[in-house]
Amino acid sequence: MRGPLIVKRAFSEPLLLLAAFGSILLATTTLVALTMYASSIADAGVRRTMETASYRQTAATVGAQITAETFPTYDRAVREELARAYAAVPAITTSFRSDSYVMPGQDGREQPELLRFGSYDGLDRHAELISGSWPRAGGSTIEASISLPASSATGFEVGREIVTKGRLDPRPVTVRIVGVFQLRDPSEERWAGEQLLSRGVERGDFTTYGPLMVARETFVARFATNVRAIWTAEPDLSALTPERLRPTADAVAQVGERLTAAGCVSCVVASRLPEVLTQLDTASLVARSTMLIPVLQLLLLAGYALMLTARLLADHRRMEVALLRSRGAGTIRLAALAGGEALLVALPCALVAPFLGPPLLSLVHQLPWIRASGVRLAPSADLGTFLVSFGVALASAVLLMLPALAGARRTYVEEMSARGRGGVRGLIERAGADLGLLGVAALAIWQLQRYGAPVTARAAGGLGIDPLIISGPALALLAGGMLGLRLVPRVSKLAERLTSRRPTLAPALGAWQVSRRPLTYGGPALLLTMAVAIGILSMTTAATWRASQLDQARHQTGADLRLSGPPDGPELGSLGRGTAFSALPGVTAAAPAFRGQSEVSNESALLLGLDAAQLGELFQLRPDLSAQTVAEMSRALVGEQAGRLDLPGQPRTLAVRVETDAEVPARLVLSDALGVWRDLPLGVLRKGENRIDVDLRPLAGRSGKITYPLSLRGLVASAPTGLRLRGLSADGRNVAAQPSADLPGVAAFGPLRDLGPLPVVLTADLAATLKMGAGQAGRVNIAGRVLQIKVVGVVESMPTAAAGQKAVLADWGTLQAHELAAAQPPRPATEWWLATDDTEPARATLRKSPEWDVTAVDQHELAATLRDDPLASGLQGALMLGFAAALGFATLGFLVNAAVAARERRAEFAVLRALGTSSRQVLGLLTVEQAFVIGLSLTAGTGLAVAVGTLVVPHIVLTGQASAVTPSVQLDIPWTATAAMLVLMAGVLFAIVTGLARRLWRGHVLEER
Repeated sequence: MRGPLIVKRAFSEPLLLLAAFGSILLATTTLVALTMYASSIADAGVRRTMETASYRQTAATVGAQITAETFPTYDRAVREELARAYAAVPAITTSFRSDSYVMPGQDGREQPELLRFGSYDGLDRHAELISGSWPRAGGSTIEASISLPASSATGFEVGREIVTKGRLDPRPVTVRIVGVFQLRDPSEERWAGEQLLSRGVERGDFTTYGPLMVARETFVARFATNVRAIWTAEPDLSALTPERLRPTADAVAQVGERLTAAGCVSCVVASRLPEVLTQLDTASLVARSTMLIPVLQLLLLAGYALMLTARLLADHRRMEVALLRSRGAGTIRLAALAGGEALLVALPCALVAPFLGPPLLSLVHQLPWIRASGVRLAPSADLGTFLVSFGVALASAVLLMLPALAGARRTYVEEMSARGRGGVRGLIERAGADLGLLGVAALAIWQLQRYGAPVTARAAGGLGIDPLIISGPALALLAGGMLGLRLVPRVSKLAERLTSRRPTLAPALGAWQVSRRPLTYGGPALLLTMAVAIGILSMTTAATWRASQLDQARHQTGADLRLSGPPDGPELGSLGRGTAFSALPGVTAAAPAFRGQSEVSNESALLLGLDAAQLGELFQLRPDLSAQTVAEMSRALVGEQAGRLDLPGQPRTLAVRVETDAEVPARLVLSDALGVWRDLPLGVLRKGENRIDVDLRPLAGRSGKITYPLSLRGLVASAPTGLRLRGLSADGRNVAAQPSADLPGVAAFGPLRDLGPLPVVLTADLAATLKMGAGQAGRVNIAGRVLQIKVVGVVESMPTAAAGQKAVLADWGTLQAHELAAAQPPRPATEWWLATDDTEPARATLRKSPEWDVTAVDQHELAATLRDDPLASGLQGALMLGFAAALGFATLGFLVNAAVAARERRAEFAVLRALGTSSRQVLGLLTVEQAFVIGLSLTAGTGLAVAVGTLVVPHIVLTGQASAVTPSVQLDIPWTATAAMLVLMAGVLFAIVTGLARRLWRGHVLEER
């Protein structure tokens, strides 16, 4: 009997039960999808990070001093411990470097040139043979291969036999060169500690060539005389899951201790992997915790929508329940009926939701900005998703039956006497719970702003999700919406006074209806307010995140394209690099720059020298980071410039006659038309007149070209002494030159004694340390020299500087003039800043010229990398799901409440119809009533979203490493999209009102059952 009664009872209120079914299905499906999404995005983030991690980040090295006797023991121990540290056995390579050997024919020299031997497992996988073959073990003559740079420097070719002796081992070694090879990518991080192998020669106190690469067995047998061996582990981390991050990091960090315990006392382990994995574990936790914010907002909205439906259902059954109570039905019986009815609605949702989640995620991934991230998720229903689904469904069933249980104790007489009673203030408002909730929300948001993420340290150690911080935005939305309910009776009374003075029926009757029963309209208004706020907040967070990625990319690159590398090289010389870079396709502006760490009054700071005249085209500073515009900085940074003597034509050689008062080393300082400065050593000048010939062709490099005209900036001695230029000729033609000598040790083509202060732009933290502000001047120690500076601007953060890094910006030419005045070498062009609308053509040219030895930082590529990081971008998908669900709850809740309200007033509308009220007047009456709810909700929801967004959004937009964003996040409210959403939502809601009005007029809702 109970089962059929429950079914009959459920079908007696099809509209409300259908609304409850829709709310529960929407809640379970969306929350299951969000759960799948959060788990999948964490896995995808770990996988993507490991796939894109550099060699230096993932490789682990173990170094030890070995001999031929100890190597087998150490090798076995190292391989065992490295295999133990990883889930899958890593690829392990071993490399060796010998002691120094003397170049053939230089045995008797006091400072001979040296050779080194080496071995590297699997070298043939990273290098190509130019000629010959790879060396083999065995034989009295040692077979060796040599790199192409070392072969060019030493003249060793295939077939050449040499005899050498070690500086510590006098036994002669006969070596035959059997192959010449070239590394496929000499700049690869793998060779960062193998400079001799990648370059072929090292010059220092001794010049060393090599290494001559031999077979591993040969090296251990012949050259392992207490030399250093390095084992390198390259793990396959593609299958690493978020749960394995910290255990793997701990295992790798303990390798050194275990090797020492195993007897390898000289073993030294180096790996950045524990740090990378620990940081990734934190980032994964922060990403998951941040995605809980829209989940809790959605839970709150779903719970309220369901309770609103449950309250309507309980109100409709108040008399029915009272009658059952009067006929002997006990509380348990009534609870069983309510619970059975709730489960009848909730259980089908729990079964269906896990299968609806994946298609819903597929729809979300069709959004352009999410599809562009390149992350492809393939979630499927598993035990966890079913547990979430059943948990949400059961919680929904409990919410659905609570109002029915609350009224189960009233008798029929009590229900009759309670009907018609109402008030203008709800229980929550009377108790002040909304103010208390606002206080809790304020505390949670304050903690979020303080900690910068919804993750805090646990008392037992480690990190965990802080439930208060996570719930802060949701509580703020609820508290704000509940405070907005206080306006309903006040605004309705005001509307009643205004409309009562007008002769038209519909506005007056509609406003009177709302003012008479404000609490009836308060529930739908709160639902709509929260839904609108969640929708706008979701769009705002997504737009802010996308804008922040672009801001980060611009700030980190500084320009459209930034090229770095050695300022001088064999292929492109110091004056040839700028010519090649400025000629790259699509480049509209190019400037040399110096960028490097420097000491500024005992503070480590980034020193940036850039042509101030080109700041407007190159320097991408976000306007809010400085009170001065880039144009104002550009004008103010230009200080006194050094004079110059333009050399006629395109000279290839110079002949210089210099007179000095003492024997001193000297340098010639030149610059090209692009503004690159370069000094050329003139050697040690004798007292009196000296003639020096200078070859300018190496300044261009093998394939580079100089941008003419060249300019002579001056001559600089390494000690303060008289220095005079007596004659100058270019390619044999005399050039008139009359440099001034107003400073000891410097001969320049303009006055340098009174250059004035160096104009600079400082970061705010450095300005605070120096106690200087914009417009102030003072003496500051920069790179060991005291300079008079003038602060012409202060920025919160300098482009290309890391988060929290102090920085100084100066004009390139003015900075070089001060270096020349101090008899210091000019600053080299360590970077080139380029402006271009499309960086791809320039990048393609650079990829075709690896010999240029250039590292490019591409703004567009960096923006795509930041955007594609699953851990950083994962919040977007969650927000879109929350946004869609919020609109769904709002529409469904409004439809049900409007329909039920109209049905409850069918007698009232019947009287109005009998009195001759037209369909237009009925429509006007409903429109006025619902316009009050709609207008108040849209307005309050927008204001609430702006308020909460301002307080919360900048603190939940983090980098993929879960760190604060530089530059700071700016709130970006997409007002156009917001207005479109509000108009669309209002249109849908008024369409619902119009439909109800038509059904009322036609009598469909007025029919008695």
